[in-house]
Amino acid sequence: MIKFVPILLAIGYGIVMFRLSSWRLSRELDDKSTELADPKLRALTAEMAKVVELPRIKVHIYEIEPVNGLAAPDGRIFITRGFFNKYKEGDVTAEEMASVIAHELGHVALGHSRRRMIDFSGQNALRTALAMVLSRFIPGLGPIIANAAMSMLMARLSRSDEYEADAYASALMIKAGIGTGPQKTLFTKLDKLTGARGAKQPAWLLSHPKTPERIAAIEANEIKWNG
Repeated sequence: MIKFVPILLAIGYGIVMFRLSSWRLSRELDDKSTELADPKLRALTAEMAKVVELPRIKVHIYEIEPVNGLAAPDGRIFITRGFFNKYKEGDVTAEEMASVIAHELGHVALGHSRRRMIDFSGQNALRTALAMVLSRFIPGLGPIIANAAMSMLMARLSRSDEYEADAYASALMIKAGIGTGPQKTLFTKLDKLTGARGAKQPAWLLSHPKTPERIAAIEANEIKWNG
């Protein structure tokens, strides 16, 4: 039983840290956000709300400059002020912004935030167990290898969530009469908009799939659904 104490502690640590992080994020979002009031975006979200049988899809502006969208652990959807400014400046269309909202709604509907808590605590336990085993054979390097392995696993799980949210957004956009065109054109703009350097990183270290792979997955879904 004593052998499992570090693993049990790692699981507990993962749960506590995830909940603490979620609480801090929720507090910051409360303090730094206002509800989206743009008429055109609200009209598009109203069409999507009809598809999922919701009274409305409530979206907030998160008052930070980086270009991003996010689904909070409590289910709220946010787009950053920096992203909204790109829309107001004409760099991003209303339909493309709607695709971001649809994607974040996918994360909420598919329970990705809740699943991340389970994954995070499990990864901490697995990291601890792997480090313990490896340290017996390669002292000093066991924790380093375990951390690297878990980083790759977390990135892979994150990419899987992104594909699922993309597919949800595609289906929602099609049913709402918007189509997947804006979703795909936005992907071609994202690296420039966010200043990302992901194209130079190995795919297995990325938390999001690369743009050509995301577009290919959307088009494969369209062929499957139309077939």
